[in-house]
Amino acid sequence: MSSHCTWRGLLLAAWLGAGAATAAGLPRPVVRAFLDQNIPLNAVTAYVRDLGDVRALVAQEPTRPMNPASTMKLLTTFAGLELLGPGYRWRTEAYADGTLAGGVLDGNLVFKGYGDPKITLEQFQEFVKQLRATGLTTIRGDLVIDHSFFAPDAHDPSAFDGEPLKPYNVGPDALLLSFKSVRFVFTPNATGDAVVVRTEPALGSVTIRGAPRLVPGDCGDWRAALQASFASSPAGAEATFGGRYPVACGERDWYVALLDHPHFVRDAFARAWTDAGGAFEGRVRDGKVAAGAKPLATLQSPPLYDVVRDINKLSNNVMARQLFLTLATTGYPPPATTAHASDVIKRWLREKKLVFPELVLDNGSGLSRQERIAAQSLARVLAAAYASNVRSDYVSSLAVAATDGTVRTRFEKDAVAEQAFLKTGSLEGVRAIAGYVFAPNGRTFVVVCFVNHPNAARAQLPLDALVEWVYAVANGARAR
Repeated sequence: MSSHCTWRGLLLAAWLGAGAATAAGLPRPVVRAFLDQNIPLNAVTAYVRDLGDVRALVAQEPTRPMNPASTMKLLTTFAGLELLGPGYRWRTEAYADGTLAGGVLDGNLVFKGYGDPKITLEQFQEFVKQLRATGLTTIRGDLVIDHSFFAPDAHDPSAFDGEPLKPYNVGPDALLLSFKSVRFVFTPNATGDAVVVRTEPALGSVTIRGAPRLVPGDCGDWRAALQASFASSPAGAEATFGGRYPVACGERDWYVALLDHPHFVRDAFARAWTDAGGAFEGRVRDGKVAAGAKPLATLQSPPLYDVVRDINKLSNNVMARQLFLTLATTGYPPPATTAHASDVIKRWLREKKLVFPELVLDNGSGLSRQERIAAQSLARVLAAAYASNVRSDYVSSLAVAATDGTVRTRFEKDAVAEQAFLKTGSLEGVRAIAGYVFAPNGRTFVVVCFVNHPNAARAQLPLDALVEWVYAVANGARAR
């Protein structure tokens, strides 16, 4: 029998036995799980409550401020659903700034963004088709990007963890296209003697140097074998692949954040416009929609209730930051700032009688070393959301145990599978879990647990054990 199965058996026996938890603290089997992973209890905070009971079932330093990692998205998305409304849609607009006659624009094409968190390449291509459907064929000026809906942000993509090309480190922008990320696709050719490397979208400012050698063997750590190097500036980038690519890998892809926002949009537009039969050779520059500019087309995002599913189930940091900044505009005129977004959320919380003195908001995504909240405070957010008019959209945005999102492969052989709707959090030195546990008898529990410790990467087993213990209690096992 594996050690994992042995542990599960011991844990179940402990749940069903007498004296399964210390008074108001963590259950004893969960305590043991943390200590077995060399995580001291003073690095753990937790709060668990049956929503039908005012008393806490578990309260482990519940008011202590902790870094919540991505579970902070639970606050941002609840605020978004209430303040913007589940049906809220972002817009991206196109204007003609110049003389338009006979399909020729003697002037500039202007794109104005309003913070859409997820404009995909497919949606952008449809936007371009809308433009072509107006009869426009030739643009003799530049592409002007109006991203004044968000305040300028001196974002350093390497500041968080020294990984500036990772898509999760892309900064927010009022006109964000495809997370500013290039998809490199690697495919063995038909004759099996070389690797074809292509990019999506095919950007004129991104150059590929060389190609990896196709070799036999297992796929393994194929990205390391590529010996890739990337050189990126705002207006141009090079990707070099000088290593090997195992044939067993088949087709694989790798997303890399390159260029800056305006040049990424310009290159993607130029390619899509040419593919649609249009002509454009202009540059890209920042600007604003001028008075008298002619509206040409509008791209609308999916509704917010769809967007929050991506944010929570997949833990998308960039989308969460876009939503966070958008919230600023519900209380202040644009341009949106993080300070205004933080103030809006805190005022909204006070109006709901949720006062959290320890709360520190940085970017609303949890990809931050500064953000702080207490376990009990986040549990109160979850309880308020469950009692709200947006409960259905909110709860359904969370990852379902053993089913989808960030917990798709967790709890697979446990009774709580499909019965817990959760948000996970993961940073170096931080692990967290928060959400709802549902019992067949109709009882609903909120559960929050934060771990801030150098060994936090080892915390998945005890965090999962806490969720499983709550489900066991919900189904009649003795809690104390």
